[in-house]
Parts: sequence; structure tokens; C-alpha cells
Amino acid sequence: MAIQWYPGHMHKASKEMTEALPQVNLVIEVLDARIPFSSSNPFIQTLCTEKPRIKLLTKLDLADPVITKQWQSYFEQQNNTKSMALDLHNTDPSGQLINLINKLYPQKTECNTLAMVTGIPNVGKSTLINCLAGKHIANTGDEPAITKGQQRINLRNGIMLLDTPGILWPKIDHPNSSYRLATTGAIKDTAMSYEDVAYFAAEFCLAHYPDQLLKRFNLTELPETETALLETLGKQRGCLRGGNRIDFERASTIFINELREGKLGQMTLETPDVIAQEIQQVAIMKAEKDEREKRRLEEKAARRRKTKANRR
Repeated sequence: MAIQWYPGHMHKASKEMTEALPQVNLVIEVLDARIPFSSSNPFIQTLCTEKPRIKLLTKLDLADPVITKQWQSYFEQQNNTKSMALDLHNTDPSGQLINLINKLYPQKTECNTLAMVTGIPNVGKSTLINCLAGKHIANTGDEPAITKGQQRINLRNGIMLLDTPGILWPKIDHPNSSYRLATTGAIKDTAMSYEDVAYFAAEFCLAHYPDQLLKRFNLTELPETETALLETLGKQRGCLRGGNRIDFERASTIFINELREGKLGQMTLETPDVIAQEIQQVAIMKAEKDEREKRRLEEKAARRRKTKANRR
């Protein structure tokens, strides 16, 4: 499923980021540690190839620590890139991050180092900025797309932050990335139905985190399908309609919210190896689509030539 969720302010923000980039010395890209690939905007990747970059994995308390280390190693292999993993709600990373900024771009006495803070909605950019500033500067919230415009924050230590709105890209073609973004709450809940997202998440959890499901829902035996899992949850939580039927919408909402809050345990929805496979699959599907379109155009041109020949 491809989703399109690109409010007007996001287009404007993309343009403003491009215009501001020549002044920027360093880019901090904030990523959700549960979906480090899916929460990385391709626009930011192409925009910032020549700048020193810090890949900042947030929501560490919700992510699988083993897979987080895999992603950090993966990012560290990229040119001009360093990686940090942070739990912004339980630790203060200010000193560690400022030291890394100064290491990547040593301060010059005549001017501040300008660090652009980027990321998709709801990954923790505003929380990070408030932490670095030591006071409430940027608005935060559970709903995506809180920040609407750029603002500069002088940390008064030789570093100036450029806070940018969380932006998605105009069209998310990769089906699994769409579902992962929806599962973690990076896009508005109105973009996809809770039931669709819950079925995707339930299938993933059954395959990769079965023990955490058994523990959370006090089960002795794992349900065989995502439908059976949501039925079990629905019965436990009283999500029933007339005739003792399961209200799958309510059960799905509960399941997704508990996953987002970490009540199902620490989970990461993608690994570097899985993403490499999916990228290859998407490339194959795109090549096949392009080939079909090429044949269609060739057949259309052949029909036109034949029509013209018959008229002569």
C-alpha cells in the first residue's frame, strides 16, 4: 500500500531547508530507533550528502537494543557520518552530543557552528532541542507535524541549532515502510486504518517477538495467525459487539497503542539485512513496471503507425 500524506507546510519546509543549507555546517538527522530506515527521509539523504552528519537514534527505550547496535554499525560505514543512540526521556545527552558536534565540525572563534536538526514527524526532534537548550523552546507532542516552521536556537556555547519541521516525502511507495511509519505513529492515524496497521504489526510480532506477546497477554500458547491474536486480545479487553462478536477496530487500536507505548516490550521493526532485501525487491518491481510501461507505449505507437498506414 502506497500512502500519500504531505500537508502543504511540508512542501514549504522542504524548499526552506534547501535554501538554508549553504549556511549549515552540520546536519543532525533524528531517527526512530524502531524504524531507522523507514524514518529516514530520502529528500534529506540527497540534500545533505556533502555535509558532516549525525544519525541520532531516539526512542532507545522502545527499541530492541541488539538491533540498534546493528544500525549504528551500518550508519558508521557511511561517509562523513557518525551515529548516536539516545533515550531522551530518561537521560540528558547534551554533553555527549555537543562534544560530537565539535569533533565533526571544530568551532571557529568568529562565528557559531550552525547545526540543522532534521527528521520526519514524531521522532523526537523537539524533545532533543529542548534538552540541548535546557529549557522549553520547541513544542512537543504525540501527534505528528507539531513544528510548522524553522527557528534558530542559540545554545550559547558556540553552537546554533536550526530546528526544521518534520517532513515526510510526497509519496511513500514502499508498502512495508508505510506500515512501519503508521505502526510507530509517524503519520497521522487517519492516513491508514488501525485494523490494517494492527494486522501488519501483529503478523510481525508473531514472527519476531513471540515471547513478548506470550508475556504481555498471559498466554500459554501462541495464536497461529494475526486474526487469532487480535481475537484473543479483544476477548481479554472486552472489545465485543452484539452477539459476542469481536470489535476488531477497538482491539486493533489497543494493540497498536500498547506497541507504541512499549507495553509489548522493546521492539525494532526492521534490520539492515531485511532492508537490503526489500530494496532489492522494490528495484525488481520497479524494473518490471518500467518494462510493462515501455511495452505498452511501443504497442500504442505500433497501433498508430498501422492506423496511419491503413488510411493511405
